[in-house]
Amino acid sequence: MMRKVFGIVLMLSIVAFGCKKKKTNEEEEKFDRGLMLKNYAENVIIPSYKDAQSSVNQMLVSIDAFVSNTTLQNLENAQNAWVAAYGEWQYANPFNVGPAAEQGLSKSMFEEVSTFPVSETKINDAVINGVYSFSDFNRDARGYLAIEYLLFGTLSESNDDVLNLFTTQAHRKTYLKECATNIKSRIDNVVNQWTTSFTNEFIKNNGTDVGSSTSQLYNEFVKSFETNKNFKIELPMGLRPGQTQAEPQLVEAYYSGKSLHFLKIHLSAIENIYYGKSKTGADGLGFKDYLETVTGGKDLVTSTLAQWDNVIVKINAIPTNQTLSYLIVNNPQPVDDFRVELQKHTRFFKSDMSSLLGIAITYSSGDGD
Repeated sequence: MMRKVFGIVLMLSIVAFGCKKKKTNEEEEKFDRGLMLKNYAENVIIPSYKDAQSSVNQMLVSIDAFVSNTTLQNLENAQNAWVAAYGEWQYANPFNVGPAAEQGLSKSMFEEVSTFPVSETKINDAVINGVYSFSDFNRDARGYLAIEYLLFGTLSESNDDVLNLFTTQAHRKTYLKECATNIKSRIDNVVNQWTTSFTNEFIKNNGTDVGSSTSQLYNEFVKSFETNKNFKIELPMGLRPGQTQAEPQLVEAYYSGKSLHFLKIHLSAIENIYYGKSKTGADGLGFKDYLETVTGGKDLVTSTLAQWDNVIVKINAIPTNQTLSYLIVNNPQPVDDFRVELQKHTRFFKSDMSSLLGIAITYSSGDGD
């Protein structure tokens, strides 16, 4: 009798488990990843790259005007155009998939055009000698941040000093223009591929395996988020492995003093990706919606949004009347408070989200998160 009862219980348990598992799978499969990828491609990624393309074109126009007529006003116009262009790039830089995944020597678009800190020595050598390449390993001597250095100069140099350098160094104008032209060429190529052929391929590849569009997009999203903590904050604060002290000159936009400005834009871009929103606020299917269809996902979304609010509160508490590099040395507490909230948030975007969606993390951040 006991064996009979045990057998019945076991059979019922197996049936119940099978039903539960089937229901869970059905819940997870009802989400259309293809529609999510379509929204990302058409409403988030392509518009972001097109805006970056348009802003780079405007920057080139300003640089051309400055090169042709090297006046203080034209220098300031070129500086303002650079700030606008690099701001637009913050919305496009997380999308290192497809045509942006490999640029040059197997490095992503992000690394090719926005590596920081730049090498003043390499840039000055290129300017003085007129010898340089945009397809070598010297990614810290080209891109947006090299243009920043050329246009703004060191912290000890005024705009008049910068203007003098452009009138006395024969190759400085040429290098400035070619740096901008190289960025334009790379972005033009990415936009062309997304708008002519890659979009359909991206949408169709809608699995969750390592090579899928969902996996690639998710990994680039998390990696881009981690860039804020690991390199835009911890690196200049001297908190990365091997560092022994603060190195404020390693902030993202050291020469223009716009580091905090760009950091806030980048966080806005990250938030939009999570929701599946365009820069203009149009809402579509995104990772948040995907999470809400899997077991435990709604609770994770609630926790994620609560912690994200903490991140935003802390970045808004950082004073804006001083540069980030100045604050890191003279008033580091608000910056570190922000860093702590970013650290707390990492688990929500990274380990927890990865676990619930069944998407493997395929990159290493090097800090054990």
